[in-house]
Amino acid sequence: MHIGEVAARTELSLRSLRHWEEVGLLRPSGRTDGGFRLYTEDDVDKILVIRRMKPLGFTLEAMGAVMDDLEVLRGSDADDASRAAARDRLRQVSVEAEERRTALARQLDMADEFLELLSRQTR
Repeated sequence: MHIGEVAARTELSLRSLRHWEEVGLLRPSGRTDGGFRLYTEDDVDKILVIRRMKPLGFTLEAMGAVMDDLEVLRGSDADDASRAAARDRLRQVSVEAEERRTALARQLDMADEFLELLSRQTR
């Protein structure tokens, strides 16, 4: 599929998808003869992983490391030690993601309290 369809399906901008390619975070699976990017369902799945990490504030470098580790686990050519190391790193990211999610939930609670305060004042 072309970049426009991927952008619509993932609710991301064309600019984000192009930027992620420029920084090496994501590569489309192919190109047309005219040079247009072509994406597969597997590419869309990868994009969705990145999109889910973004609100948690992970850096592009951290997202790239996660994508590399997921690729190790998906691939068939990695040895057992590489797979174990990838799993360990992903466990650490999972702990960090949970901590970040908890912090975001606290922020949302505070935002809800603020909205309630405003609502009471404007009745």
